[in-house]
Amino acid sequence: MARPGQETGTEPATADREIVISRVIDAPRELVFQAFTEVRHLSRWWGPEGFTTTTRSFEFREGGEWVFVLHGPDGTDYSEWIRWQRIAPPERIALLHGESRDDPNAFESVLTFTPDGAATRLVMRTVFPTKELRDEAVEKYHAVEGGRQTLSNLAAYVAEIVRKGVED
Repeated sequence: MARPGQETGTEPATADREIVISRVIDAPRELVFQAFTEVRHLSRWWGPEGFTTTTRSFEFREGGEWVFVLHGPDGTDYSEWIRWQRIAPPERIALLHGESRDDPNAFESVLTFTPDGAATRLVMRTVFPTKELRDEAVEKYHAVEGGRQTLSNLAAYVAEIVRKGVED
């Protein structure tokens, strides 16, 4: 029998606190990873439809941080902060994401980049500290749809780079 907090093999112990979003992106894994890890790219596609991003600081390394503002289409600004916890290029990124460095409600995300033929399967698994915070993110902030839109923006951005044949 599994101990509390241990996976049973059928469903992770964190399932009621998770959001998992997956998308196949029609580009090589190295390019998708690069678009996710370089600020010159991130700032051009990050966020749901209609949102823009202004980076305040960015250091992509384990322990490094990305401090940015998401500007909503209604004019609302959302302060955001990410700490890169583990980086395994071009396969995996683990991060902590909140409103600020000391946000007690910050959540963890693990992104995996897996080759899928000539394309890349990107899986974003986010675990919230509590089921209530997960539910609030889904219901109040439309986190599932926002995550899908963000990965759609990434796919469109990377497709444009591939179409141009350059990595500007």
